[in-house]
Amino acid sequence: MPSRSNSKLDWDKLRVFHAVAEAGSFTHASETLVLSQSSVSRQISALESSLGVMLFHRHARGLILTEQGDLLYKTVHDVFAKLTTVESQLIETKDVAEGPLTVTTTVAFGSVWLTGRLRQFIKDYPEIELTLRLDDSELDLAMRESDVAIRFNEPKQPDLIQRHLGSLFGHIFASADYLKEHGTPTCVEDLKGHKLVVFGGSALPFEEVNWHYDQVKETVREINPVLRVNSLYGVYRAVKSGIGIGALPEYFYREGRGLVQILPELNSPPIDAYFVYPEELRKSMRVIVFRDFLLKEITRARANLGVVP
Repeated sequence: MPSRSNSKLDWDKLRVFHAVAEAGSFTHASETLVLSQSSVSRQISALESSLGVMLFHRHARGLILTEQGDLLYKTVHDVFAKLTTVESQLIETKDVAEGPLTVTTTVAFGSVWLTGRLRQFIKDYPEIELTLRLDDSELDLAMRESDVAIRFNEPKQPDLIQRHLGSLFGHIFASADYLKEHGTPTCVEDLKGHKLVVFGGSALPFEEVNWHYDQVKETVREINPVLRVNSLYGVYRAVKSGIGIGALPEYFYREGRGLVQILPELNSPPIDAYFVYPEELRKSMRVIVFRDFLLKEITRARANLGVVP
């Protein structure tokens, strides 16, 4: 049996390898690891040399895992995820809200509503190392890609704890400049000839995200979107800039500014929001205090006639 010093799978090199595989380049990985790019490159070359295989295809635009590299990455990723879980479980033996906490939610909700409210939380809990990951695709909480999530689709995984935060609705909006140039529709039929901006992507931030387009098509047969965007925040920016008319969750109206609601009789089906986290974090003080903070902010927004979940 080889000694530890002669092991080909050195932990430090595996940590560097995992970061490079995640980042897709030596440059981005070096920023994450706080190492020089040359040091990261040497570590990968040394690991490839010790294993006798190429782990990456080098291209001008970045790095792509080889078949052997992909096999190693999947194994290392699983091991690191399990180690993170064990670390969290050890930390949760304390009754103090401290340590790393990664929160994920959609790009739109995180950018428009959540980030502007985190200042007080960070001030109240300076020992929590908060990371916010905005992604319209659902990160795998079981694999600890994130600790907790705020989602607008009901979670399907049975091993996740979920707290229903409430419901919100979507409305139809345009910019004042667009309405000045094209006129303000007063009924669905008036939308014929108008420019519609719709969501166009596979990672849906919530079901029936294009509810307005579906409703309009039932009445106005001849209507085509002028723009499809795979991000609700992108839809918001397009509508605000005057490109066309679009549907957005109502928190954009209160938080985003620059929008005019039209056709108020048209509303989306309820959009349910959930606070989700793994079973092993049930007693985590970091999760508990963030959940309570979130519920308090939602209650305050409702009291101020806000329109969040």
